[in-house]
Amino acid sequence: MRPVGQYSVARMLAVLMVLSLLCFPAFLYAQQRSGAIYDPGKLKPVDSETKLKVGDNAPDFTLPSISGDKVSLSQYLGKKNVLLSFVPAAWTPVCSQQWPGYNIVRDLFDKHDAIVLGITVDNTPTLHAWTQEMGTVWFPVLSDFWPHGKVAGLYGVLRSDGTSERALFLIDKKGVIRFIDVHDINEMPRLEKLDAELRKLGK
Repeated sequence: MRPVGQYSVARMLAVLMVLSLLCFPAFLYAQQRSGAIYDPGKLKPVDSETKLKVGDNAPDFTLPSISGDKVSLSQYLGKKNVLLSFVPAAWTPVCSQQWPGYNIVRDLFDKHDAIVLGITVDNTPTLHAWTQEMGTVWFPVLSDFWPHGKVAGLYGVLRSDGTSERALFLIDKKGVIRFIDVHDINEMPRLEKLDAELRKLGK
């Protein structure tokens, strides 16, 4: 992968914002017309309280992925920085924009030697169908379905309705949490902020 300069990263972020304004709403409109996307309406922005903080060791876990493999956080120790991306539910509007956005800026993660682990409380078949409809994603998509929401609960982001928060945990190669964003569930986290936090990690 060729190095990506600051200008290139800024350009990718700008492209993503344009696509967010143009392409993703068009995709969602088509899916909503077909009944594929469920709109839950305005939700309580945050409905949990994580006890984890920056500087803590990230709790290890193992979850099934849609590829059929088991994925553990510990398998990346010493190898990759890890972004845990918890999203509330498949087939919902904001979630259906957030993860495809990470496809567009994959170079951003490659540059900082980082992998995304996408996690929801949906079961594996649901996640497989959803990601196929989105056009697939390059990173592992993991099911926290059973025991229901165990990992979301471990990270303190399990909501009272059984879904997870829209939350990011950036974990360095030593397994230390370096950034936490339990975001307003109704909005996408800003890539500019994530870019700044990834820069702090180096390689």
